[in-house]
Parts: sequence; structure tokens; C-alpha cells
Amino acid sequence: MTGSVNAAANGLDSVPVLHLDPLIDDLGTRIIVCCGAGGVGKTTTAAALGVRAAERGRRVVVLTIDPARRLAQSMGIDSLDNVPRKVEGIKGSDGGQLHAMMLDMKRTFDEIVEAHADGERARAILENPFYQSLSAGFAGTQEYMAMEKLGQLRARDEWDLIVVDTPPSRSALDFLDAPKRLGSFLDGKFIRLLMAPAKMGGRAGMKFLNVGMSMMTGTLGKLLGGQFLKDVQTFVAAMDTMFGGFRTRADATYKLLQAPGTAFLVVATPERDALREAAYFVERLAAEEMPLAGLVLNRVHGSGAAELSAERARAAAENLDEGRIVDQGAGKAGVRGSRATAPESSDTEPSDTATAAGTTSTSTTTSTTVSTSTTPSNAAAGSSHAEAAPTADAAAPDIQQLTAGLLRLHAERMQVLAREQRTRDRFTALHPEVAVAEVAALPGDVHDLSGLRAIGDRLTAGRMPSA
Repeated sequence: MTGSVNAAANGLDSVPVLHLDPLIDDLGTRIIVCCGAGGVGKTTTAAALGVRAAERGRRVVVLTIDPARRLAQSMGIDSLDNVPRKVEGIKGSDGGQLHAMMLDMKRTFDEIVEAHADGERARAILENPFYQSLSAGFAGTQEYMAMEKLGQLRARDEWDLIVVDTPPSRSALDFLDAPKRLGSFLDGKFIRLLMAPAKMGGRAGMKFLNVGMSMMTGTLGKLLGGQFLKDVQTFVAAMDTMFGGFRTRADATYKLLQAPGTAFLVVATPERDALREAAYFVERLAAEEMPLAGLVLNRVHGSGAAELSAERARAAAENLDEGRIVDQGAGKAGVRGSRATAPESSDTEPSDTATAAGTTSTSTTTSTTVSTSTTPSNAAAGSSHAEAAPTADAAAPDIQQLTAGLLRLHAERMQVLAREQRTRDRFTALHPEVAVAEVAALPGDVHDLSGLRAIGDRLTAGRMPSA
């Protein structure tokens, strides 16, 4: 059996199987969002789904947030940027194509400014120090811009499926809250309050600032400096006409995520922290009435000998070490092996000779040769065999040590499988309605399209197979 335990025995029989091929084949599926904790394989999952969907006839674009070069290299592209790039080598049918891109957070923000402001105003915004800080690293900006780029891609007819690899977030709430949070900040009362003196102008504005904001600006001025407040006010004044647009687009993107054509895939590994955050995602998606397709459980370990328990494997290894299974002294010179090399051994029965030779065929052959020697030449030949016997038998302890080591490794693997099973069972007990697909762990990283295809095969198998 190649699975850790088959579906009927590991608790997964109580939950539905996540079938991904019907999902990507359905032309009504326009957006697949892969979300989850960091380091669980979201980027690879998104890329593998993109390759598989393209090779099944879909026109796909994969939007990744992962800056690692390995994804671009696995797709045969030198580098990814904010412009979708076609992936060559896709064996698509019926016009299937794959494009890939990596979110450039600042460039996407710049594009919004350039699209919604005239040339002079756009230049003033782009050159503003506060805007440059905001667009490069303000909390929530990356998540907001990922959704902004999703909206831009969805508005175009070039692709019929968009696969999104969401940013790794410390909290499951970040991804869903970021669009509204940034939109609220840019359209909020605090920003409007900062903008009021600039809109009033002159001494009246300064009077308002001194009376109504003296405590706040005094504190901020000490912490951040007066120049910072001036940059903020200049930025707000320049973007005054755009604030409503941020809120409108945030709301539109949120509705797009709730639309029937969107499917969320929560990606996790069979580890406690990853599945805890996955459970949090599942609950939040349900609360927000967003369409959850199911859970992709990555890097699940399996064994080809799961019927051999960890306890039995350890016991067998200990027996080998203590010599209770194989007669380690048999067939060697001295002790029991001395009878096999002596000329008088011809008087012993073959069964006794074989027992003295242990389990090695070489020793048995040697004993037989010696016992049947009738001529000097044969005796010489037997002597030659007898001298070779200790060398052949000397390998026996090494084989036993290797076997014992393998048995211990198997015991450790079975412990891992048991731990993963308990972790999965806790999740499925809490969320029996969530469909689950298991993906077997690979021995190495994915480096090319073939590797992504292999991941795709495992993704769409649903559950790890039984032997």
C-alpha cells in the first residue's frame, strides 16, 4: 500500500473526495484561489493546476505572489514580472495556453494612479515620499494589490481561467481583510482630517490645524517629523479624487471573490499548525459566504509496507542486533564454523553441517565440498573453498546491520504516518463537510514542467492509492 493508511482506515472515508479535474474542466470556473499558511506548497499547487488546466484545453494565467525564481525556472521562463508571459512547452488541446506572472506590488499601485489621474496629478502622486512608502510596504498593500490585479485580469477576455497564489500571511484574516482595510484607510476619516487644513488653505487652515489637531500633530511630529505630515497632506490632496475609487474597487473585488465562478482551495500540510490555520480559513470563508472547493493536503507521507507496524519493526531490529533471528556465529572459523573446515567434517551428517553453516549458501556449499572430497585435487579445491568461506560470511553481520537500520527507518516512518493521520482526523472531525485531496510527498523539489505535471497527477488523484 502506498498511502499512509487507506482511506477506509484513516478517517478520510467520512469526508468527500476533492475531485479537481471536473473543477478545472468546468468552463464556469473562472477563478481558483489557492490560500493557506506560508510554506505549505500554495505556489507549486497553483502552478501545477495551471499546467494541467492548460493541457486540458483552458486558457490559463497563473498569478503568483512568490518572488522565488524556482517557479519561473520550472516553467522555462527566465523571470516573471507584472506582465503575463506565455509558458512554452504546454501540450494543450483545443487552444489550451498557459501564461504566468508575478505580482509587482508597487507597479500595480502605480498603474492604478496612472489610470485614474491626469498626467500632472499622477506625477505628483508617484513622486510623493509618503506614496512611495505606502506603495512599497504599507501593511495590507500586497494583499490589496493582488486582488486589484485579479480584478484587472478578470476584466480581460484573454484568459478563461485565473489561478491565484495568495500571499503568505501570518494571519488567515489578512488576505480577506486587506482590500477593505486599505480601502478604508485611504477613504477614512483620519486621511480626511489630515487633508482638511490643505483644503482650507492659508491662515484659516493653519488656525484649524493649531486648534483642532495640535495634540495629534504635535505627537506625530515628534515621532515622525513635520516633513512626514506635510508629505501625507500633499499626497492626500493629490489623491482626493481617487479615494472613492479605492473603496469601489475593493468592494467589487470582494464581490468577485464571492461569485459562483470563483473556487477557493485551502492548501495545507498534515501538520498541526498548518491545519489549524486551514481550519481558520475554512471557517472564515464560510462566514463570508465565499465558495470553498475543498482542502488540498500536501506532502502526505506513505509507505509500501504499512502492514508492518512500528512496534513490530523495532522488535525485529532489536532481534537482529541481539542475534536472536540469524545465527551470527555460524559458518565462521572457530566455535561452530570450525567443524565445516576440518577434514573430519565428512563424517557428520549433511543437516548438521548445514546448521553449522548458518543461513549463508556459501558456507553450505563449502561444507558439502569438503565432505565429498575423495581425491587430492578435490581436496585442494575444497581447501580453497574453505578459505573463501570466512570472507563471504563476514558480510553477514553487515547485512544484518543494514536490515536492522532499515527496520528502524520504517518504524520512524510509521510514526510519522500515525502522527499525520491523527492531525488529519482532528481536522476532518471538525469539518466533515470539506472535501479533501491528498498529495503524496515527492522525494525532491519541482524543477520543470514534468515535475509540475507529476504534482498535477497527484492533485487530481483525490486520495493516495491503496496497494
